Amino acid sequence: MLELQGLTRRFGSVTAVDQVRLLVPEGQMVGVIGRSGAGKSTLLRMINRLTDPSEGRILFGGQDVTALKGAALRRWRTDCSMIFQQFNLVQRLDVLTNVLVGRLNHRPGVMGTLTSLLKMFTAEERAMAIQALDRFDLAETALQRADTLSGGQQQRVAICRALLQEPKIILADEPIASLDPRNAKTVMDALRQVNREDGITVLTNLHHLDTARQYCDRIVAMQSGRVMFDGPPAALTGARVREIYGVSEDEFDDQAEAAVSPKTPAGLPQGGLALA
Repeated sequence: MLELQGLTRRFGSVTAVDQVRLLVPEGQMVGVIGRSGAGKSTLLRMINRLTDPSEGRILFGGQDVTALKGAALRRWRTDCSMIFQQFNLVQRLDVLTNVLVGRLNHRPGVMGTLTSLLKMFTAEERAMAIQALDRFDLAETALQRADTLSGGQQQRVAICRALLQEPKIILADEPIASLDPRNAKTVMDALRQVNREDGITVLTNLHHLDTARQYCDRIVAMQSGRVMFDGPPAALTGARVREIYGVSEDEFDDQAEAAVSPKTPAGLPQGGLALA
């Protein structure tokens, strides 16, 4: 079980996340919603320890994640994989190698990085990567450069990469914000498949209420860094949305859509591979 105890993050005088308390059972799929600036991304980055909390604790299986350092922190980032809005694939590399990057944290220190860059992965690792790609109808793209794929395909490659970490939790930060509706459905179907079939806990930031209701077991609604709602999708009624955000559901979705501003994709995420 993942437990957040009074998790808070301040940036100077601004409190981005304010006293968040959550209990997430193993195998649950949780959708986190909120306007831009509500603290959704900061919350996920704190759970993965890409951003350190100002206050509070993160517990997983009784272990204090907020106290981890060095090798123990690297192990946590292997167990707790992140998927980013802009995919964070190495565009010039082929799809198979991008997926195999998910094995880096299973190789200690610099040698793991060097051998991976030299494509000296084991036959077992390559088989794992092909199996993951085949699972999401991507096996035929294995030798293509990542930059030849559509956005939906690239995000599914990112999911395959995450699976090769053999994680216990997947954190998906706005995974469909840059995608058209058809590709968005394909990616959400893949995340739900991983959750249902593999039993992996999934926390995902979303900007459409209907998507959260359709795919998630539970919705957490944030506003100004605070959790304003935490419960089953059916309980987040239109009246409750208006009470929290002061607008109708349609207006909320329109505002959230307008606020999504895709960032320039990077070859590798800043801290995203979590090698240190």
